Amino acid sequence: MSRRNRAFKREVTPDIRYNSQMVQMFINRMMLSGKKSTAQHIMYDALALIEERSKRPGLEVFEQAMKNATPQIEVKPRRVGGATYQVPVEVPADRRNTLAMRWVLGAARSRGGKSMVDKLANELMDAAAGNGAAIKKREETHKMAEANRAFAHFRW
Repeated sequence: MSRRNRAFKREVTPDIRYNSQMVQMFINRMMLSGKKSTAQHIMYDALALIEERSKRPGLEVFEQAMKNATPQIEVKPRRVGGATYQVPVEVPADRRNTLAMRWVLGAARSRGGKSMVDKLANELMDAAAGNGAAIKKREETHKMAEANRAFAHFRW
């Protein structure tokens, strides 16, 4: 990471179908080797499959899944006097969304199933319902922060 200049945040243009920045950011993170159209097809097909299965709007299920997978607090290592402590800190807003998307996408990729569309749709529906691997990861992070609450005074 450069110590010279701070990287500026670029504005993400909303996606074409749902006019949502969150969906576009998710598509960008899902993309492999610059294949954006493939990532878009996967995302839109997954949202259509969710609508078909749950009888709710796909965008609504997606937003609920992201909200449920978003962590509030995490631990960061802090070195004090030769010892490294895991200090619980509140997660900044942009990092919250990044972590939630990363966890949902990782859980969908590691999930068993035929196609990425099925795996992503199932993971999003599970996350919206409050269970699934991404939610488990968030709970694990919160539990670790709670366990290390005694070191909160080392916060900087």
